[in-house]
Order: sequence, then C-alpha cells, then structure tokens
Amino acid sequence: MTGGQSVSPWHVARLTVERDLRLAFRRPAQLVQPILFFLIVTTLFPLALSPELSRLRDVAPGVLWVAALLSSLLALEFLFRDDAQDGTLEQFALSGQSLTWLLFAKTFSHWLLTGLPLAVVAPISAGALGVDFGSMPGVVASLAIGSFALSLIGAIGAGLTLGVQRGGVLLSLLTLPLAVPILIFGARATELAIKSEPYGAPLYLLAAFAVLGLTLAPLAAAAAVRIGLE
Repeated sequence: MTGGQSVSPWHVARLTVERDLRLAFRRPAQLVQPILFFLIVTTLFPLALSPELSRLRDVAPGVLWVAALLSSLLALEFLFRDDAQDGTLEQFALSGQSLTWLLFAKTFSHWLLTGLPLAVVAPISAGALGVDFGSMPGVVASLAIGSFALSLIGAIGAGLTLGVQRGGVLLSLLTLPLAVPILIFGARATELAIKSEPYGAPLYLLAAFAVLGLTLAPLAAAAAVRIGLE
C-alpha cells in the first residue's frame, strides 16, 4: 500500500526490473563477464579443433549450448545474493506485495541482462563455427527461449543457496541436472536449424519447458527465499 492506494502488480514489477537494470549497469564488469565468457569459449574452440567448416558445423550446437549454459551459471550467483545482503529481499517479503511476483520480476531482469544478450551475440559465435547466415534465426530463437528457461530454473537454485557462503558450486550442482533437458532440446533445435531442416518440434518443447518454469519456478524460488531469510 502506498498513500492508501493499492499499487498495481505490473507497476511493482516494472519498478523492480528498472531498479535491477540500473544497478547492473553500474557494475559493467559483472554485466559483461558472462557475454565475454560465451564469446571467448565459442570463438576459441575452432582453434583447438579444426578449421574445416563442415566439422565445425557438426559440433556447433553442442559448443553453443554448453557455453551458454556455463555463461548463465556465472551470473546466477548474483541473482539474489546482493539483495539478500543489503536487506532488499527482507523488504520484499514485508512489502505486502507478492514475493513470488517480485522474484519473477528479478528473474526476468536476469534474463534481460544475460540470456537475451547471449542470444543477440550468438550469430558472432555461430559464424565463427561455420554456421550459415540463413540458420541464424533458428539459433537465436532457440537460445532466447532456452536461456529464459535456464534463468527460471536458476532462480530456484539461487533461492536454495541463499544462506550458503560461497554457494556457487552448490548452485551449479543443483541447477545442472534440471538444465539437462533444456540443453538437449536446445542443441537439437540448433542442429536442425544449421542443417536447414524444420526445427519447430524441439523449439516447441523448449517453449513448453519455459512455460512450465514460468508456472512453477517463481513459487519454488519464493518458498526457498523465505526459508533463507528465516
């Protein structure tokens, strides 16, 4: 409640996203780190394998998706940690607003800052791996949808490790098994796109995982955060 009037959940979510974006751009090193990691891994990989384009295209789906998964894990540790340290999460819990909704807004901000940029720079990495320009829409679409699902799953792990000192390793152990289906279907969609074959089926499965995560992950993250704050 503010000034005796109820605040729209959409307005609260927008303010939360704007706040997270402002804070992220004040720490450019932390913001750029996952993107640089993704670009470095994918562009250096051809040097360690072979300059033969046909061979690079064969391994491109796996390289792109493993690099994207590891890059998203780099940023997950900071999803709730800073807000827990400065008391923001406690204020969220006491604000009278839905903690589930507020944590979803923070997760969406995380995707805007990590998953979406990875999808945007994916054509650079895919080009280094010999992928044709005509395959780029499928590569970008699969990474955009899959990274959103990864952010939702990662929010659960970030909430569960909220009270753990240096919980990055534990967070990775919790998140990686849940991310395996996304990795499989995302790599399959990318592979079909590179081969200029219909990639709708694995892309729909990725979207289904994203919808499932959208339904359940914020609830699980909110429950985990409440336990962590006690």
